[in-house]
Amino acid sequence: MMWQMLKNKGISLSVQTVRKYMNVELGLKSVTRKKKKYSYCKGAEAYSVADNLLDRNFSATARNTKWCIDFTYLFLKNGGKRYNCSIIDLYDRRIVASVNGRRIDTKLAIDTVLKALKRSGGETGMILHSDRGSQFTSKEFTDFCKEHGITQSMSRPGCPYDNAPMERYFNTLKSELIFLRKFSTEENMFVEVNAYAYGWYNNRRPHSHNNGIPPARVS
Repeated sequence: MMWQMLKNKGISLSVQTVRKYMNVELGLKSVTRKKKKYSYCKGAEAYSVADNLLDRNFSATARNTKWCIDFTYLFLKNGGKRYNCSIIDLYDRRIVASVNGRRIDTKLAIDTVLKALKRSGGETGMILHSDRGSQFTSKEFTDFCKEHGITQSMSRPGCPYDNAPMERYFNTLKSELIFLRKFSTEENMFVEVNAYAYGWYNNRRPHSHNNGIPPARVS
């Protein structure tokens, strides 16, 4: 990734040279992702379950046509838990919306979609892919999507790979930020999480889906 970042800045070096400077001369080590273990527990009875319209086709020909949404846990220094709900655009892998909260509920999901719609200029009509969590299958959320012209799509039960882009983003967020920092307050953590999403991830971090170009620089 460091080689790609230098290349994006117009600095031409070989991968071996970058590795030599980082590992040998500066003693730097790359951040490695922890292997995630998946488990499946049947949740609350769903009001409505949507078909898997994406079927792992994680590509899009235009912005705001295919979005993925999911929740993840955030951890405070004292062991407390907070939650983040994020939406990724499958066209360029940008984070369209990132919203944090104390509850992992339907309200957090709706607030995230509302923020995404606002940040996308009110454009609607997209497919919104999620897992089958009770927050997304509830009557409140499904009615909300219908009212805003959003078509829901859902992963198969117990199959996180059906929403792989979200899994990868959250894994990266935790490896590069959450697991490397000790957050004493939720206010500080929430600011850092959103700064990571909108600042670093969208605007500076090379993304393999875009051939090394940050999402915000994709035309």
